[in-house]
Amino acid sequence: MLVQEPLKQIGLVAKESGIPIKTIRYYEELGLLKASDRTEGGFRLFNYDVFARLNFIKRAQSLGLSLSEIKEFLDVHDQGELPCDHIEVKLKDKIAAINQQIKELQILKLELEGVLSGWETVPKTTEKTICPIIERA
Repeated sequence: MLVQEPLKQIGLVAKESGIPIKTIRYYEELGLLKASDRTEGGFRLFNYDVFARLNFIKRAQSLGLSLSEIKEFLDVHDQGELPCDHIEVKLKDKIAAINQQIKELQILKLELEGVLSGWETVPKTTEKTICPIIERA
């Protein structure tokens, strides 16, 4: 016989997961979580699987995935499929974007070093400029 885990109130979910109630409500509003029921007093009740979903959400966020991307993956999962192929594509896209950012930051670093290399030749006169080094770059 399969034993059903008791439903947990949102406060207990927050306490056990370390995720604030406000965040859990926000995730529910976005469709990342679904309350199973409500108490007579209106408190949200969640199945035990809420902890796996919260862990997935937090881990995916730590990898740079947005909540809308995470929702797409959870929707695939909720349809009975593993979203791993979708996640792999997104993570590869993230790597490509990071590589592009690295290139752009390296160019910016070189430009900043070039600006700073001429810093000691700043004229001490007060022309109609704010900072001659920046303006001539």
